[in-house]
Amino acid sequence: SDLGYSESPLVDGERLIVSPGGKAGTVAAFNKKTGELIWRTTAFGDSAEYVSPILTEICGVQQYVQLTQQSLVGISRDKGDVLWRAARRGATAVIPTPVVADDQVFVTSGYGVGCNAFKVTKSPGGFSAEEVYSNKNVANHHGGVVLHNGYVYGHSDSKGWVCLDFKTGDVKWSNGSVGKGSVTMADGHLYLRSEGGKGSLALVEATPDGYKEKGRFDQPDRSRSEEHTSELQS
Repeated sequence: SDLGYSESPLVDGERLIVSPGGKAGTVAAFNKKTGELIWRTTAFGDSAEYVSPILTEICGVQQYVQLTQQSLVGISRDKGDVLWRAARRGATAVIPTPVVADDQVFVTSGYGVGCNAFKVTKSPGGFSAEEVYSNKNVANHHGGVVLHNGYVYGHSDSKGWVCLDFKTGDVKWSNGSVGKGSVTMADGHLYLRSEGGKGSLALVEATPDGYKEKGRFDQPDRSRSEEHTSELQS
């Protein structure tokens, strides 16, 4: 990756899951204590991006999900086999972590790409993934998105902060709020953090019934330097 190694490694029991990328296998599992290689995805050799792998359950099977500039894949825990794979084209840098619910996987990235959802099914012949929707309603550069009660919340480069119907891809509301930044959630509320300016934080109810801000404040003792932000945006 052009900006270096920047995913968050995944610890799963005794395994450490990382994405070195390349023809030898995009994703690898190591013994977290000894560093011994357990497996590598030899059938999946895309270059690494900046996406962090996740452990999830799809169609009743626990598996890892990873996204690159070319592919969205499900990977078996024990052997690193590719369970399913869907083509999904990114641009420049693919960063946000996928989110999963009800056997559907939602992914998003910036640079004009937008978001996609894929429904994964399982039959006696194996897994398959079919695209449910593809649009530009959420083009999240970095900062990520969260899923709550069937709705995705996150910043979109073209629309500000967005509430998206996870199943259909339709926008329920959008609002400029604190500007581009990151999101986390607790107790039914979103915590929106601006990456620029005064580093403002806003508390917003996580509901599809409109943007409902409960309060905000500016980061105290904030450095005036935005050098690192400028580097990421260039």
